[in-house]
Amino acid sequence: MTTFTTLSGPSRGVGAWWWPDEPGDGHGGDRASTGYPSHVATVSRLVHAGPDDVWAVLADGWLYPSWVVGASRLRAVEGDWPAVGASIHHSVGLWPALIDDRTEVLDSEPKRRLRLRARGWPLGEALVEITLEPRREGTLVSVAETPSAGPGLVVDNRVTHWLLARRNEESLYRLASIAEARGGGSRERERD
Repeated sequence: MTTFTTLSGPSRGVGAWWWPDEPGDGHGGDRASTGYPSHVATVSRLVHAGPDDVWAVLADGWLYPSWVVGASRLRAVEGDWPAVGASIHHSVGLWPALIDDRTEVLDSEPKRRLRLRARGWPLGEALVEITLEPRREGTLVSVAETPSAGPGLVVDNRVTHWLLARRNEESLYRLASIAEARGGGSRERERD
């Protein structure tokens, strides 16, 4: 199951996202007046594995390039990943055109939510939130992402969010493959 939502304004509906520890009013209003993202690309997938198995993949920083589309290698895990303040040092792209940067944990609630600031300068930064919701059939995993700094803000529009959603659909497919293999879940995976 995959969904795609682009949101504007102060909506708090499905896919609404705000960052209370950031400047602004904390209600997802427009970026210019509040400092919050005005649009968010959100995708979700039902993973046939429990939250423990999904979290185990998220909590292993060294697995990051195996499920995040675009991450080509991991250079270091700094701190107690995925604790707040921990970071992973990764490379993005294809050799020889690799960009070295890092992703840091902004908030972490084990087996429920992980908020990240993903950097890939000179391309910019993105805010990413991964949520896990237990379901009878497994875990509903959602990824919400929006550009937060750099050139990505200039092209922060429906096309950008469509591309982010397609990339994150593949990332969720890969995450599901790893979590389901660990948890003994379904070996047959559908591409949405």
